[in-house]
Amino acid sequence: MLKQVRHDVATSGFTLLEMVVTLTILGFILLIIFGAFRLGISAWERGESSREEYQKVRAVSQLVSRQLKSAVPYRIKTEKAEGDYLAFEGRAHSLKFVSALSMRAKQPEGFVYAIYEFRDEGKEGGRLIVYEQRVLIRKNLFEEGPKEDSGLPLIEGISDIRFEYYQEEDSLKNRTEGWVEKWNAKEEKELPRAVRMTVTYKNGQSEKEESSMTLLVSVSANRFEDVKPSPFAGPGRRAMAIREKLQGGN
Repeated sequence: MLKQVRHDVATSGFTLLEMVVTLTILGFILLIIFGAFRLGISAWERGESSREEYQKVRAVSQLVSRQLKSAVPYRIKTEKAEGDYLAFEGRAHSLKFVSALSMRAKQPEGFVYAIYEFRDEGKEGGRLIVYEQRVLIRKNLFEEGPKEDSGLPLIEGISDIRFEYYQEEDSLKNRTEGWVEKWNAKEEKELPRAVRMTVTYKNGQSEKEESSMTLLVSVSANRFEDVKPSPFAGPGRRAMAIREKLQGGN
């Protein structure tokens, strides 16, 4: 009888092998739970970082849009044989134009000469810098470059910024309708109908994940004569018609 009781007690407990297997399974379960929890926190941090980057890019895009909408076909007077020309020069990563709106001045101070320039700084990411100076009569704006210390970084840590310019069809100039990466007002004798800016930025903390935002701004007064007010159509109505045309054809 005593032997039977001892045998029942021995068989009712856990062996060392069973304890090892149980602890191993429990460890795997805890590892899975911890991994899922860590993955959730990482996704939340990436989402917050991506949202902050999007808000910064959006805020800068609104400032650029306001200044571009106020662009004017300002004519630079020159004594050279080439004659006067419009102050506008657009490239893929830079843009120069005259605007009636300043980003720095709190009150209107007349026309300002604005320069946007994208600089790629390697692993640190690129940045968009804006230079501004007041437009002085009888001064060639393109002869002197901007002062380096006068630059204002609008946004930093971005991957790329690309400017494009919309041109209308013109049979006399053998020009087709569409977007181009360069605009020379000296040759075109006018400003582009619209400017498109595409900003590429990092999406969250990963360097491989990127997102982009596109800004489309119509330039209503693209010719020198357009600065004069028209009794038939205001610049707001004309800009709206151009924007509808571009968005419908894009």
